[in-house]
Amino acid sequence: MKISLRDMAVGSFVPMLESLSSVLHKGDEHAKSAKADLVNARLAPDMFTLAQQVQQACHYAKDAVSRLTGRGGAQMDGAETSFSGFKAQVHGAVDAVRGAPAEAFDGAEERDCSIQIPGNMVIEMNGLRLLRSWSLPHFYFHVVTAYDILRHHGVDIGKQDYLSQVAGFIRPKNG
Repeated sequence: MKISLRDMAVGSFVPMLESLSSVLHKGDEHAKSAKADLVNARLAPDMFTLAQQVQQACHYAKDAVSRLTGRGGAQMDGAETSFSGFKAQVHGAVDAVRGAPAEAFDGAEERDCSIQIPGNMVIEMNGLRLLRSWSLPHFYFHVVTAYDILRHHGVDIGKQDYLSQVAGFIRPKNG
């Protein structure tokens, strides 16, 4: 069985963005009841805030799809400043990922998706390397760090919230 980069990208980003949206909803409820500023919460002084983690997760999903479909790198949206802003940002990322036409992914595996970096350097990547070695690891890092910030600050979430899409795979065991 062969899996396309489109299926891998959309099938990875969308369910996790939906899980992120759900844990952010619980974070919003907790922040209101505890009168806590979770938007600017972070795990360590040198780490990004919750707002920046959400921003980065959304960016890596949209950027991957943009590059894989031959449109070049996506612009980084600003960090939102409220839970309602997070909801809109995540919703926009889901729409961008889902909205990329399937045919635009044709040839994505070998498409040049290199990233220019400072110092006249480049990270040379085709589409497969971009998705596997760059976009998905960064995306998951920021999603799980947002989850960790919320969990650390007392939001009642667990692994089932992070991996909420797995519930759709649970069936009675045959025989």
